[in-house]
Amino acid sequence: MPNSCEECDAARSPAPASTLIRVPIEYTTSLEGVAAEHLAGFFAGWPKPPSPGRHLEILRGSYRVVLARKQGSPDILGFVTAISDGVLTAFVPLLEVLPEHRGRGIGTELVRRLFAELEPLYAVDLMCDPELRPFYERLGMQRSVGMAIRRP
Repeated sequence: MPNSCEECDAARSPAPASTLIRVPIEYTTSLEGVAAEHLAGFFAGWPKPPSPGRHLEILRGSYRVVLARKQGSPDILGFVTAISDGVLTAFVPLLEVLPEHRGRGIGTELVRRLFAELEPLYAVDLMCDPELRPFYERLGMQRSVGMAIRRP
């Protein structure tokens, strides 16, 4: 399902405190200066993970994107994307934070900032695994029913 990704896994299992890397974080909606090599480590555990180059294409093709990066560094620690008609609705297909940076509120801040970008729209939808519902409910979302196709 969409959003059954690595960041969403953070709601299930944050990194142990002993493995957390503490670095100052900055958030941006700009892809300026982002290259494929800055996107390593995402989509772990996916059956067919996109390459960093394909990941960059996904970010560029999104209606809105919010990135978390190490302050003063091009390295991306987390991201969230939205696709939209730009008039009425948006869908949030991807939210991920690198495993070593989970449990620090990065995913929450990414979603908050994305929702602020999408504020003018009537509907913002996403799909997630049942155990992730509380994460999204804390951010103001309501439970809904959805359908999906997943290709091997």
